[in-house]
Amino acid sequence: MINLYSFSLPKLEDKMIEMGQKKYRATQLFKWIYEKDATTFDEMSDVSLSFRETLNKDFCLVIPKIFKQQVSNDGTIKLLLELEDGNKIETVLMRYNYGNVACVSSEVGCNMGCCFCASGLLKKKRSLTVDELIGQILVLNNLLKEENSKISHVVVMGTGEPFDNYDNVMDFIRILNHPYGLAIGARHITVSTCGLVEGIRKYANEGLQINLAISLHAPNDEIRNKIMPISLKYPLPELMDAVKYYEKTAGRRVTFEYILLAGVNDSRDDALELAHLIHGTLAYVNLIPYNPVEEMKYQRSSGNRVHDFLDILMKNGVTATIRKEFGTDIDAACGQLRAKNEKIK
Repeated sequence: MINLYSFSLPKLEDKMIEMGQKKYRATQLFKWIYEKDATTFDEMSDVSLSFRETLNKDFCLVIPKIFKQQVSNDGTIKLLLELEDGNKIETVLMRYNYGNVACVSSEVGCNMGCCFCASGLLKKKRSLTVDELIGQILVLNNLLKEENSKISHVVVMGTGEPFDNYDNVMDFIRILNHPYGLAIGARHITVSTCGLVEGIRKYANEGLQINLAISLHAPNDEIRNKIMPISLKYPLPELMDAVKYYEKTAGRRVTFEYILLAGVNDSRDDALELAHLIHGTLAYVNLIPYNPVEEMKYQRSSGNRVHDFLDILMKNGVTATIRKEFGTDIDAACGQLRAKNEKIK
C-alpha cells in the first residue's frame, strides 16, 4: 500500500490525475491529514464513499511507532522511533521560549564518519522516505496535543546527511511549509549539511527561504581532515566558494555550526583563524558545547575556553552565539540513544 504521507502536494495532484480523479482531490486530502489531523480515510466526510473505499484499498496513513522515550529535566523529549521495516531512528523535541523545535533524522545511520559524532557509530543503511520524515513531526505533534501545542520549528540536524537524501528532504520541507500542509514558516525550518558542495549549490537555486546550517567544526583543512572525512573530498576553499554562491544566489546567510573539542579546535589561534576564514561572508557562528560520547576520545572544552572563543570571534567582527544545551541528563548526543540500543541488542 502507498503511504499518503509520502506525497508533496504537486506529486499528490499528479497521482490523483493518474487515478482519474480531479486535481482538487489532492488539496482535499492534504487538508484532511494535515489541517484536520485525520488518521483514517473514513473520517473524510466530504470525500465520496466510493473514493474512500479506493483510498482504503490502495493507500495507508502510517507513522513511526515510539520504541523508546527519554524525558529530560528541562522538558526535552528524545524518541527512538521504529519504522515499518524494523529500523530505528532518533527524533528530538526541544522547548525554546519561542516555540517547540523538532530535530529530525534524514537517514538510518550515517556514512559521513565525523570522528566525534555518535551518529557515525552505525553506518548508513538507507535514506528515509518522505513519509518517514514527516512521520517524525506527526509523532511529536501527537505528544504535544496534551499540551494543546504543536511543533513550530524544524531542524534537519539529526542522524544522517540531508543532502545525501536531497529529493526526499526537499519534498518533506515543502509539506512542512505548505499552507495546506503543516504550515510551518520557511524561516522556522533549517537544513544542516556537513559540507556537500553540490548539495549547497543546488539548494541555493531552490527559491526557498529555508535556513542553511553548515557543520564546520574546524578553522582549517589540517584539523578538519582529521575529524571530518568529508573535508578530504570538499576542502575548505571549495566549501567557502559554495557558501558565497549560496549567499549571492539565495540572498540568505549561512550559520556555521562549530562544536568545541578540548585541545583540538578550541585555541585562541583557532578562533582567530576561524574569524579570518569567514571574513567577507554574511555567516554567523553557533558555538556548540560538546556532548561526550563513550566510544569517542574527545572531551568538551571548559566553560572559560568556550567564552574566550566567543569573545575573540566577536572582537574580530564575527556574530556568534553559544547554543543552549538541552537534554544533558539523557542521551543528548545525536545518534547516542540509537547506538546504545543497538549495542544492548
